[in-house]
Formats: sequence, C-alpha cells, structure tokens
Amino acid sequence: MRHTISVLVENKFGVLTRVTGMISGRGFNVDSLNVAPTHDPEISRITIVLNGDASALDLCVKQLRKLVSVVDVGEFREDQGVARELVLVKVKADSKTRSEILQITEIFRAKTVNLTSEALVIEVTGDDEKISAFLHLIEPFGVLELARTGRLALRR
Repeated sequence: MRHTISVLVENKFGVLTRVTGMISGRGFNVDSLNVAPTHDPEISRITIVLNGDASALDLCVKQLRKLVSVVDVGEFREDQGVARELVLVKVKADSKTRSEILQITEIFRAKTVNLTSEALVIEVTGDDEKISAFLHLIEPFGVLELARTGRLALRR
C-alpha cells in the first residue's frame, strides 16, 4: 500500500541522511522523495511516498518522531490532504503531430514551456491519475525525456 508522509525538519546538515537511513532501515521502498524549504527558512519539508503495510508504517512514523532534528511528522490519507506532482516531458513533435499534441496539452491544462521544430517540452501538474492519463496519451508520439518531482502534499 502507498503512503504519503510529510516530515518537517530543522534545516541542518545531515538531517536528510538520517531520515532516509531510518526509512530504508525499516525496509520501505521509497517511490518518491522531495525536500524543500518552507516559509520558515530554518525548517524544511520532506515529502515521502513509500510502499509498506500499515503496522510497519506506524513504527516508521514513531521512529521518525524520535529523531532529534524532526519537528513534526504527518501521514496523509487520500481524503486528508491535497497532493500534486509536477512533470516536465519532452515529446517528439513534427509539423504533422504538433497540433494534436497541443490539443492534448490544452485538455489537461498543461503548459508548453519550450517549442522547437522537432520537439515540445510540456509542464503538467496534478494528481497521480491526471499525470498517468496525460503520459499514456502522449506516449505514442514519442517521449524523448521525462522529469518528475514526485508527490507533494499539504493537509486540507
């Protein structure tokens, strides 16, 4: 089962290493990991999406709370938070396929951020289902490169 955990930590050297080391030591497979400063420059938010059963997750959250530089730990269930992901995708686009790709981009409220004679770079934000649906539709055109942020989440 996939779980999203948000960890507020002090912005200090080595904190990320301690957090990820503790998680990997519990046998979790990390699907995505994001780290960025918050509105307070002394605090960073680590958003982790991982797979595991509920009892192991509960132990993981308790162990995270014990780490010295951890300020707060929260687990998000689907209805408790707002989650989004950002994807940049470079798609092969010639004069024949460009208009169809742009129509798909418009339907998904994505943005074209770069255009060349051979390719488009598209920015897509949304939940996991939206991102997957977009990538599924765009894949037949030829995905040249892809970069994903992984899930970000905040409580409602």
